[in-house]
Amino acid sequence: MALTDEGTALLRVLHDEHGDALFAHALRLAGGDRQRAEDLCQETLLRAWRHPEALDPQRGSVRAWLFTTARNLAIDAWRRRSARPGEVITDVLPEPPPTEDEADRAVEAWTVAEALSRLSPAHREVLVECFYQGRSVSEAAQRLGVPPGTIKSRTHYALRALRMALEEMGVMR
Repeated sequence: MALTDEGTALLRVLHDEHGDALFAHALRLAGGDRQRAEDLCQETLLRAWRHPEALDPQRGSVRAWLFTTARNLAIDAWRRRSARPGEVITDVLPEPPPTEDEADRAVEAWTVAEALSRLSPAHREVLVECFYQGRSVSEAAQRLGVPPGTIKSRTHYALRALRMALEEMGVMR
């Protein structure tokens, strides 16, 4: 889209009337990062240029629309950043984590099996369904023939009982 004289005038008026307040708002949204605040302002004004009908004073405050748009853009950017792994900037690769040997895994499995055997059958089956079988609450409820709320409650109390069993065995404090 080419910027027309009318579009240029609109952006100039918006910037003159609301630019400082919009930048201050964007700076707060960006946690003090001036570069991101400038990007937010630029994208907000670009949205205003693309949707001039939204700036009709009869539809509401122009500044409120600008601030809301900037806030939504900041939230979208935060969601995009948090959805991907963070960047690692280093010249040195981290050491690989130590690997467990088969004996450690076997002892751990026996310990958990012993602790599970100390639970009531209802608690044991809900933990097996939800944690070992990887079923959701609704799937476990359907499989065990009880309401989802019962699964949630049993899971809570089963985890408490499992913790107590592990404490009795000296595994946890």
